[in-house]
Amino acid sequence: MQMSGNTILVTGGGTGIGRGLAEALHQSGNRVLVAGRRREPLQAVAQAHPGVDYLTLDQADAADIQRVAARITEHYPDLNVVVNNAAIQRVEDLTGADTSAAEETVATNLLGPIRLTAALLPVLIRQPHAAILNITSALAFMPSALTPTYCATKAALHSYTQSLRFQLRNTSVQVIELIPPQVQTALQGERGFDPKAMPLDEYIAETITLLRTQPQADEIVVDRAKRFRFAEREGRYDAIYQVFNEAMTARLRRGGD
Repeated sequence: MQMSGNTILVTGGGTGIGRGLAEALHQSGNRVLVAGRRREPLQAVAQAHPGVDYLTLDQADAADIQRVAARITEHYPDLNVVVNNAAIQRVEDLTGADTSAAEETVATNLLGPIRLTAALLPVLIRQPHAAILNITSALAFMPSALTPTYCATKAALHSYTQSLRFQLRNTSVQVIELIPPQVQTALQGERGFDPKAMPLDEYIAETITLLRTQPQADEIVVDRAKRFRFAEREGRYDAIYQVFNEAMTARLRRGGD
């Protein structure tokens, strides 16, 4: 991926990792468009960084994706990078009958990026250099039983990303997977600011450095994510899984959530 001179869409760009990436990419000499459900955080990013544009987008709504894709196609015909970052995470009790949280999570985290990618791919393929960056999670490779559907959607997005990369191998579109560890953001509510999680600015800095130094990489895995990402490959999955999930459950109980 070239790191400057792009026109970039970042979903979920009003807060957290999305905002961090949007700001860093803007500062690197790119035209950046941020999208998300809530107008106020998007406006804050645009006001803080003149030149950044924004659009509201409900990624769980197929019709809204088509609306935004049509507008982007018309007003940003040189779009050549899409960062599929928007996601939600819910704690779920799988012994209950309510599946609304799971359905919302699948619509947002999995169907959303699939639909948006399909809608914008004709624009991307026309560009001489283009890239799709899908943000998955270390939890795609070491699931947390507390957030089962979130982990399942990230594992599915990992699989989808591999297939997309193969199908686009003879085009100008590079497909890159970013695999964050737990990062200090509001994704998990107050739990998201756990001091043991990776500070957001450190995650963004390491990720941008890896993108610069590994322009042909299929995956961008910061050091903190490697333990989970490669656990199964290294034969350590079973040893880590039980301990990790017991610790997560105990932490949730202590937090009273």
